[in-house]
Amino acid sequence: MTGASRSGISRGVSDPTFVPDSQQRGLVAALPPQLRDYAMLARFDRPIGWWLLFWPCAWSVMLAGGEQRLGLIAWLLVGSIAMRGAGCVLNDIVDADLDRKVARTAQRPVASGRVSKKAAWGWLLLLCAVGLVVLFQLRLEAQLVALGSVALVAAYPFMKRITWWPQAWLGLVFTWGALVGWIEIRQDQLGALAALYAGSIVWCIGYDTIYAIQDREDDALVGIRSSARRLGQHVRLGVGGFYALAVAFWGLAFWTVRPDWVGLMALVPVAMHLGFQVVTLDTADGDNALARFRSNRDLGFVMVLACWVVGNAGVV
Repeated sequence: MTGASRSGISRGVSDPTFVPDSQQRGLVAALPPQLRDYAMLARFDRPIGWWLLFWPCAWSVMLAGGEQRLGLIAWLLVGSIAMRGAGCVLNDIVDADLDRKVARTAQRPVASGRVSKKAAWGWLLLLCAVGLVVLFQLRLEAQLVALGSVALVAAYPFMKRITWWPQAWLGLVFTWGALVGWIEIRQDQLGALAALYAGSIVWCIGYDTIYAIQDREDDALVGIRSSARRLGQHVRLGVGGFYALAVAFWGLAFWTVRPDWVGLMALVPVAMHLGFQVVTLDTADGDNALARFRSNRDLGFVMVLACWVVGNAGVV
């Protein structure tokens, strides 16, 4: 990892309370310090997280033929922002002691003591209340599916202590929105949904393995497990394998909705984007890994277009 990404100071920001991968811009940077701490606790300074949570929701809506449900997509975006924030707050409460031992996370609000755990719990409940408002916008079946993720979310912070593959658990959690979006639109063709969800899970394992490259040294010192550490010198090969599986599963989902080889062509830009990430990944450079990780925001939009093309053509 480069010295810049280990310094504990965000690029272009002099305040040492900003973590290295923070993107302090606009309203978050302008907030008073106390309010800024709560914004950072929910990772509002790092929008990539809620984009990655939101995209599988949008994919399933589009592939299921719900391209006219723009209101639903907007609600799912709001829910993604709120629930990603809630998940981050829970993670920071549970991981406060570990975060203090890692350079990149030592200045997080709870780990540094700037926000008490009691206050963090209050903030968590408020974010969950926003998520509850979003939940009420869904049909009952989709509500039940959404609630099914609660146990998985609650267990995630502990996975890095008991398994070398916490990224796999994150994949289950972070792409759950694909199930919610699909069931809100339709309740048939569940094979296509299963393939879309499976592809989304391995995509998440791939990009979060790239993200974990930044912390391999500190993780080894404090005993945190990750797929990046487990793969060792084979990280690029592993990420490439996960991404290849993602494309294969997504191809199966597309074929199930529209059994036409032309429909599979919509995945070509997606595969090219993922291939670029793998080919250009430098596992010795934390800045490079962070950039490749963040590029999945753009990948998500490319995949939305692919799902829209196939889902729109496949609706009868």
